[in-house]
Amino acid sequence: MGRIYLDSCIVIYLVEGTEEVRSILENRLNDPVLGDTEIVVSDLVRLETLVIPRRSGDTDLLDLFESFFLDPSVEIPEPTRTVFDRATEIRAKHSVPTPDALHLAFAIEGNCDEFWTNDRRLEKAADDLLRVILPVRSSG
Repeated sequence: MGRIYLDSCIVIYLVEGTEEVRSILENRLNDPVLGDTEIVVSDLVRLETLVIPRRSGDTDLLDLFESFFLDPSVEIPEPTRTVFDRATEIRAKHSVPTPDALHLAFAIEGNCDEFWTNDRRLEKAADDLLRVILPVRSSG
């Protein structure tokens, strides 16, 4: 399959989502048709997912997220100038918020094939440089 960048919402679904949503995502990530899949996230995903458990003092949830990020199958690339340059281009061209531009830039510069999110607005900003996948629909 290749490399899949997981947006913060997808990581949240994987860690604390309902059993049904977690099952959908895990089945898609482990689909034998896809072959070997590399999961990529960024430290921005860590930041966005750890805020609420830290704010609320939920150490059990914090531990679950940290375990996810420490899993050897999850790659967290270092931020580089090229990532920020790419994010600047995305933000200027598509007027997406800075965090979204950074997520897309990490995925593009990290040679990801797919970007998993629940934010359909990011499809156009991906500029055909990677496929934007909406693996689960939010209820809202």
